[in-house]
Amino acid sequence: MGLVAGLAAFSGNGSSTLNGDELATISAAGRSLAGMFELARHIDGHFLPYYLFMHFWAKAGTAELWLRLPSAVAIGVAAWFLVELGRRLHSTRAGVIAAGVFAILPSVSYYGAFARSYAFAAAAVVFSFWALHRALESGGRPGVRRWVVYGVAVALVCSTHLFAVLVLPAQVLLMRRAVAVRMVVAMAVGCVPAAVLGLIGYGERHAISWIPERGPEVWLKFPKMAAGAGTLGVVLFVMALVGAAVLSWRMPRAGTVQGGKSLRAGAGPDGAAVPPSAGKERSGGVWAFVLVGWLVLPPVLLLVVSWAVTPVYVDRYLFVTAPALALLAGLAVAGLPRFHVVAGVVVVALGCALAFPDHVDVREENGRFENIPWALRVIKAEPDDAIVYGQSQLRIGFDYYADSLMPVDVLRAGDEPEPDGFGYPERSDVSAVLKERERVWVVWRGTKQSGLEGDAVPRVEEVEQAGFEVTLAKHSGDLPGLTVALFERGQGDGR
Repeated sequence: MGLVAGLAAFSGNGSSTLNGDELATISAAGRSLAGMFELARHIDGHFLPYYLFMHFWAKAGTAELWLRLPSAVAIGVAAWFLVELGRRLHSTRAGVIAAGVFAILPSVSYYGAFARSYAFAAAAVVFSFWALHRALESGGRPGVRRWVVYGVAVALVCSTHLFAVLVLPAQVLLMRRAVAVRMVVAMAVGCVPAAVLGLIGYGERHAISWIPERGPEVWLKFPKMAAGAGTLGVVLFVMALVGAAVLSWRMPRAGTVQGGKSLRAGAGPDGAAVPPSAGKERSGGVWAFVLVGWLVLPPVLLLVVSWAVTPVYVDRYLFVTAPALALLAGLAVAGLPRFHVVAGVVVVALGCALAFPDHVDVREENGRFENIPWALRVIKAEPDDAIVYGQSQLRIGFDYYADSLMPVDVLRAGDEPEPDGFGYPERSDVSAVLKERERVWVVWRGTKQSGLEGDAVPRVEEVEQAGFEVTLAKHSGDLPGLTVALFERGQGDGR
């Protein structure tokens, strides 16, 4: 199932073009090691581990498919651990169904074909829950190596994305006296990267000043975010509640009667000590709460951080909850008294049908909402045309995709991005560089209105002050999208 999920995620590439975040990955990974550390001092410091990995990966090429391949592999790894975790908690069929549900989520197709670290974070999170279950199996025995694996898993969670750590409070519910010391030590050591990256991120919070303040109403959109589809998300959330009940009710509790004998905690029907592998039978109710916590605590805690520190609530930071949604749905199907295989196939097929439009959207050229190839097709450059970028960091995308005659980049002052960000050094004398030009193309991120009617794009106003008037303006369609406008000297207003 891991291979199937990886292939499903990789198919999400389709013809979708790289967006600004993915182009930032190219910009960061293409720098020297010293350059990446300098960048991390100013912006995106919490992405440094991922940038370091991509620095070496990108040495083999920067084609779209190659850049996104690691994310697809990470999705495959996440699905494999889902199968294993489902087997440990309930049955192999529960794990297989969960991986199947996970594979057909549009959110998996999106982030599994996305050159950022979100798929890595999801894989690390599933690995951490699997490692914790495996460590707890050892019961009162030392099991040092298993706790080391768990500590490594926690470190990976903390290194792949800073806000992936919001799943860890759910794991604290599993702490009990026999393993408390080992669990605390493993978690504390594993959280060292989170402490370091968190301090770096706090110092760079100005870089996310664009994130607005959110209210509890964002939770209404959470099912759609986790699944990547509205109707499917709601259906799976209902199934998740059923799955939690299945996991809780299935496990015999201390004091229940089997074969006419009362079972006490830690003892089998014959009074002998219960082996460590039977621990899951005593902790099913706890694990039900843990999985629900994995699903719902991250959005709650992310909103708390937004209120207490600085606005940070962004949907993509919560992709780590998608495996929990799939696992709980798999448990619900596996808990049926009969026809588990048929029911699993029906759920996966129905999920594909409900999410089909969303899968199509993900695989369109504008599936990442920043369609630079479209903008290049709009630009019909004539000799001596100029181009001005509303945001200088857009330049890397046009450098990446341009394969024909481009207008002259009149403001460009250097070929390398600025060391403290993703923008490029530019000349400030717009009127002077456009003095001999008759036509200038202006491209900016956002709507036509944001540049032509507001003051969100200062470069547009500077071009107008240089004596140009807009004669053509087109927007790529989805928000925020791109706007391409043609300004000509001495022409009528064509807005």
